[in-house]
Amino acid sequence: MSDANLDAVRQALDAVPGIPHDGEEPVFREPWEAQSFALTLSLFEQGLFSWEEWTATLVAEIERAQQAGDPDTGETYYHHWLAALERIVAEKGVTDDATLGQYHAAWRRAADRTPHGQPILLDPGDIEA
Repeated sequence: MSDANLDAVRQALDAVPGIPHDGEEPVFREPWEAQSFALTLSLFEQGLFSWEEWTATLVAEIERAQQAGDPDTGETYYHHWLAALERIVAEKGVTDDATLGQYHAAWRRAADRTPHGQPILLDPGDIEA
């Protein structure tokens, strides 16, 4: 990890509550969690949002999930992280709900045809379908 990336990770760990970490670096159970984290860091570094905006969005998603019955054991943290990421990019006009819906459907199609334990790969036809 480069010094710039490590610095951004440290900023995130300081600014955003609840990030699972071990020492100075976050820990992830699944590759998609790390990818969601990295995408969030990249968007922050590009100035799309501040850590205060991100934290408020993430907290709102966690509270919404808790009100819907999420037991808040920590195992769903990155599910909330991803929901917050989708929400903030839509609010900032980077994408919209319809496009997010297309990608959700595309991932479902790709996952349905992927054997268990194999990486899910999107084909161009998945998105256009």
